[in-house]
Amino acid sequence: MIKSKAIKDQQLANSKLSKVMFSAIALAVMLGITGCDGDDGKDGAMGAQGVAGQDGTNGVDGQDGTDGQNGADGMNGNNGAPGFASATFILANNGSDNAGTINLIDQNAAKLTTFNTGANEGVVFDSLGNLVQAADSGNGALSTVCQVLNRADGMYSSNIDRILTGTNTTLVNPKGIHISNKYGLVFIADFNAMQVTVFGKEAAGDVAPLATTITDAKPWDLTYDENNDRLYVALTNGDVAVYDSYVMGGFAATPTRTITPSDETGTKISVNIHGIALDMSSNKLVLSDVGSASDATDGALFVISNAAQADGMVAVDRHIAGPMSMLGNPVDISLTGSDLRVAEKSNDAVLVFSNIFAGESGDVSPDLITPTTKPESITETVMHNNMQDSSDIIMVNMPLLGVAVSSNPGTAGPTTGQISRLNAPLTAELATYNASQTIESVAFDKSGTSYATFDDAATSMGGIVISNKVATQRNGESYATSQDRTIMGANTGIISPKGIDLASDTGMVFVAEFNATTPGILIFSSCATGDVSPLMTLTPSASARPWDVDYDPSTDRAFVALTNGTIAVFDEVKSKWMAGMTAITGEDRLITPASGGTAFVAPTNIHGIDYDPLSDSLIVSDVGSAADATDGKIYVINNAAMASGLTNVSVNIAGPASQLGNPVDIMYTGNDLYVAEKSNGLVMRFDNILNSPSGDIAATVSYSFTAPESVAILPAWLNH
Repeated sequence: MIKSKAIKDQQLANSKLSKVMFSAIALAVMLGITGCDGDDGKDGAMGAQGVAGQDGTNGVDGQDGTDGQNGADGMNGNNGAPGFASATFILANNGSDNAGTINLIDQNAAKLTTFNTGANEGVVFDSLGNLVQAADSGNGALSTVCQVLNRADGMYSSNIDRILTGTNTTLVNPKGIHISNKYGLVFIADFNAMQVTVFGKEAAGDVAPLATTITDAKPWDLTYDENNDRLYVALTNGDVAVYDSYVMGGFAATPTRTITPSDETGTKISVNIHGIALDMSSNKLVLSDVGSASDATDGALFVISNAAQADGMVAVDRHIAGPMSMLGNPVDISLTGSDLRVAEKSNDAVLVFSNIFAGESGDVSPDLITPTTKPESITETVMHNNMQDSSDIIMVNMPLLGVAVSSNPGTAGPTTGQISRLNAPLTAELATYNASQTIESVAFDKSGTSYATFDDAATSMGGIVISNKVATQRNGESYATSQDRTIMGANTGIISPKGIDLASDTGMVFVAEFNATTPGILIFSSCATGDVSPLMTLTPSASARPWDVDYDPSTDRAFVALTNGTIAVFDEVKSKWMAGMTAITGEDRLITPASGGTAFVAPTNIHGIDYDPLSDSLIVSDVGSAADATDGKIYVINNAAMASGLTNVSVNIAGPASQLGNPVDIMYTGNDLYVAEKSNGLVMRFDNILNSPSGDIAATVSYSFTAPESVAILPAWLNH
């Protein structure tokens, strides 16, 4: 009974629970149906973001598609130019339409500019960047074209350039030429004269040569080893004549030996040698052979080792010839490192063979072929060295070769016209040269050539005597037309010249013309000769008379020492000349040396002048009264470039101990000052002049000298 009752109770409970669950479900359904028809309720607050689910697995990669078809080939590119080192060359032309012209070309023989020299044969540069060229289209001649790479006029000018020609020169058909910068000599291969002709590089006009050497066959070209004094002459019979100790041996009359290019069997293979080049570092010669001048296919190149000792039949190291070589009439060659450039006349081209000393012999193609019309000669350009002229030294304690001093006694004597070379310590005379004129002042260009002003009271005519290599050679010698030249004549305007200055890199010579009627600074071409007109004149105001001039190329400014005690400053001198101006009247500024704001008491008479661009200091000498041997002075002016009007000096040296009476000329070394003290017959040196105390300061060292008129320092690098 009890068990039956319990079962019934459990069934009743389950029935009630089922009803409750059904009711809840029914209610939810009703609410859902009602919610679909009614308005939405407000959104509830956003719940917190759930945790990101895990990435699904990557799908399987699809299969690669089929490759597309290849595109069409592109066009072939142009061949690049060979990688020759950057350089420029002068190429002389000698065709019916272009004879007398030269082209400036680059390392790939592309033409840059053209210049009309009027000459048609061999070309070479001197150490100053002047072009020297032979000519045989008329009378035999040798022209010097001044600073050709910087010229805008495009044509030879008799007022700027010079020529060596005439019966006395003996020149007939000059071809190849070579310059020895060490000795200042020009060697000329004169074809129909059958000789080597030698001049000093400053010679001009119709003058006799310094020397001639008759050759065994007609010469076409030559080269000179100045380190060993050895001359090599290319002969048109296929030989090379070698002259050892040529200069020091007095220009040897006969060759020391003869080199004949041959093959391995000792058979001569040369016919008509024209071009010749020497590589001194490897002691090798390179020769060009034109064969028959009428055959445009039979030219050749030879390389010969051991040139200094080679003699007789010499087997060549390399022999290039054949149709692929394009060698027909290789009339001239130029060697730059191991790159050989060939002026190939018959085939109208400049050919370049790189690495000429290596490679096989045979029919070798040039590495570069550049068409050009009838090339005759080729030479690499030469720019001026990086050193300054001696009056423009910017190096402190510049090593000196010596000091040049000119002598000008009031009465002619043994030292009249003499330029002496003293050692830097002023203890000895090293050498003397006589310019054969009454010299006023002397200066030197960067090749060691002297430029000296002179006057002649009897003729009221002055000039400039230009003497070859006086700074390093010519000991015991005198002026000679075979080496030297003169600028003088009515057109020059030179009557009573005093100080002189050189600007080698611009080819300009500055002369202080002292005469009372037309005083001023006359500027000439450094290459000119004879009765030429000035390129430009600078005229100080108030008819002031100049005694000296110092031109500073770094600022293009001329400082002029005036005998009224002032200094005239002319700005932009070269720039104005290049712009077409030929005369400047009136200075840009006038400096009056002063102390405490007051000009020095008369007599003041400034003579020597030297500007130092490194410190911007101007050093001047004041002779006071020319008749007083005790009243000379030396001044230093700071900040000189922009100085104007009354300008206080920073150094003032004067007094009995200084021995300054007539300090007619000065030159600064970058540290010390050399002084030509004429009235007391001394050459003096004041050390560390810019930092010197003022007062009665004695010179550091003095040297007795007869009537010193001018002084110029000679840098040691002139002898290199």
